[in-house]
Amino acid sequence: MARLRVLLPLPLAGTYDYRVPAGMPPPPPGSFVQVPLSGRETLGVVWDGEPDPDLPERRLRDIAAVFDIPPMTESLRRFIEWVAAYTLSPPGAVLRMAMSAPSALDPPAAKAGWRLSEAGLRAKLGQSNARFTENRRRVLDTLEEGEVRGATSLAVAAGVSAGVVRGMAEAGLLEPALLPRADEFPRPDLSRPGPALGPEQQDAAAQLRAAAAARQFGVTLLTGVTGSGKTEVYLEAVAECLKQGRQALVLLPEIALSTQWLERFARRFGAEPALWHSELGGRRRRDTWRAVAEGRVDVLVGARSALFLPFPDLGLIVVDEEHETSFKQEEGVIYNARDMAVVRARLAGAACVLVSATPSLETLTNAEQGRYAAVHLPVRHGGAALPAVEVIDQRVAPPERGRFLSPSLVAAIRDTIAGGQQAMLFLNRRGYAPLTLCRHCGHRMRCPNCTAWLVEHRLQRRLQCHHCGHAEPIPPTCPECNAENSLTPLGPGVERVQEEAAEMFPDARRLVMASDTIPGPAAAAEAARAIEAREVDLIIGTQIVAKGWHFPHLTLVGVVDADLGLAGGDLRAAERTVQLLHQVAGRAGRAEAPGRVLLQSWSPEHPVMQALVSGDLDGFMAAEAGQRRPGHWPPFGRLAALVVSAEDEREADRVARDLGMAAPRGEGMEVLGPAPAPLAMLRGRHRRRLLLKCRREVAVQPILREWLGRVAVPASVKVQVDVDPVSFL
Repeated sequence: MARLRVLLPLPLAGTYDYRVPAGMPPPPPGSFVQVPLSGRETLGVVWDGEPDPDLPERRLRDIAAVFDIPPMTESLRRFIEWVAAYTLSPPGAVLRMAMSAPSALDPPAAKAGWRLSEAGLRAKLGQSNARFTENRRRVLDTLEEGEVRGATSLAVAAGVSAGVVRGMAEAGLLEPALLPRADEFPRPDLSRPGPALGPEQQDAAAQLRAAAAARQFGVTLLTGVTGSGKTEVYLEAVAECLKQGRQALVLLPEIALSTQWLERFARRFGAEPALWHSELGGRRRRDTWRAVAEGRVDVLVGARSALFLPFPDLGLIVVDEEHETSFKQEEGVIYNARDMAVVRARLAGAACVLVSATPSLETLTNAEQGRYAAVHLPVRHGGAALPAVEVIDQRVAPPERGRFLSPSLVAAIRDTIAGGQQAMLFLNRRGYAPLTLCRHCGHRMRCPNCTAWLVEHRLQRRLQCHHCGHAEPIPPTCPECNAENSLTPLGPGVERVQEEAAEMFPDARRLVMASDTIPGPAAAAEAARAIEAREVDLIIGTQIVAKGWHFPHLTLVGVVDADLGLAGGDLRAAERTVQLLHQVAGRAGRAEAPGRVLLQSWSPEHPVMQALVSGDLDGFMAAEAGQRRPGHWPPFGRLAALVVSAEDEREADRVARDLGMAAPRGEGMEVLGPAPAPLAMLRGRHRRRLLLKCRREVAVQPILREWLGRVAVPASVKVQVDVDPVSFL
């Protein structure tokens, strides 16, 4: 009997061999199968390669079933293997991400409806001598020959009750039949004209259309100032991909919040794209996965996990806001969706477009070195001007005691609202205050599970850890010294800024946009509607407000703490801060009225502030590159982190020490650590970090495998490998 290798969606080292039972044609590689494993049945995929000829026949088990669904493509199988090898993850763990809707393997249950029987058809055609009531005649007139309708739909269309339909069925005028499967994913209308593009947009769109039409791998970096129409330009590449008969994938950093993007797509193509994100319900998730596999989805817009969907003919991948760190998955299989999108496109023979007004230094370097093509949009669409950026030096003009908004920022907001325009206050910090301490003894409220302070959420009257989710009520007395009413919030969060804004601008209509108040698509859509309808005067938000919104009447952006994010030892702190603040600033003045941006800072001479004021982001990134190049820091070198964690602190220290002693040594490489992680305790586990730094040309994966193989790690200790880390917490 034939043998096959089957990869299971489990964190296992490799494939298992199974036997094809007599009478079953051997399923080809990529087939989805059901197989026995340890007394139960599980799902798997027939994998490439030769089974082990030395495995005894008695140890083999039969494949139980083959699912009636298109096999996983060879390019997706190669992608799974590539991601597993690059991230040092078990291939089965990566396969699990590609089989995230296992119920989709079963065909959808057929639904029953009603159609005209022979007797009903004769009655409809007037060939029956029987007399019918007016209600029954309406039902006969509503149903066409061969048409199948559900009972409720038929009753509503005919304007009768469900009892009339049941009575006609009992009388033999209607007979049961299966309803045809509704097409839940309408096709984009490629005949619709796109929006009018300016000269620069037309040139950029032509280059992207050519890349999509080439039907081969290539990467293009699309940059442009905020509001320059980058979305409209890359939608032209999407249209060209669909004309080629292939599928397109667009990755967004916050798909659940991208209401305006979806509206823009629907205006362009007359239909909404398929969606893939964590907010999808189980049924919609199942239907979408199967529709993608069967080629019934032309365009899908999704979060990073959409990369692992089973597209049969992927022709274009767009990564919008490619610089966003939310494209990096930090748990389980640790990968950066931006980088993996390039790999998926290469293996699928597809075009890849990376889009950003503030591209990452890694992507910029690849473009400068010729690995990526580059297209730039230098001006805003429709003649809108870029906003003027100013720094408020808080050393010279600080806020009043106990407040966080400087007098000049308050005055600017008043003038803006009085002029009938909208203003925004930005602070990338949720809650009311980041720290609560006792005025009497100095005790600080911290998370029992993490090395983190508890954030006060005054509206919910609780303290919460934003790392593990631990929450507790605000105590009436200090847990340390029992002093009553001594707990004091320090520092501002958006709730505290909202409280101050209510005092300073009592007549202004305010809206807070943070993950606590905008939890999903419905809330995001309502917020966008209210702002566009000018039902809001002052928006107060966290980084949510930086993600691609277009508010035509927003002319002033005030950044409450522009220095936030610059502290600490993060390699990319300055780069991320300039990206975030530039994106936030780009919300202002996107229509006829000019925009203005005010940055409150204690360090106005900082290169980040100077770059934002001058608008010289290219010069800033060049200076960043100049600082990193001599030390071979990314993108001019390679990094890989090992994070050791255990519930027992001594075990974490021992394994970290052993890894440090076994660290690789050689030319062009250096190991830093072990040392306690900045979050030395997370979710109840003690954490230690080691960092491998190599020259660019060094392959880190073989080094990591050999390094990890030298140290015995007990089951109670976890060693997490993060190749190309973006977070150093």
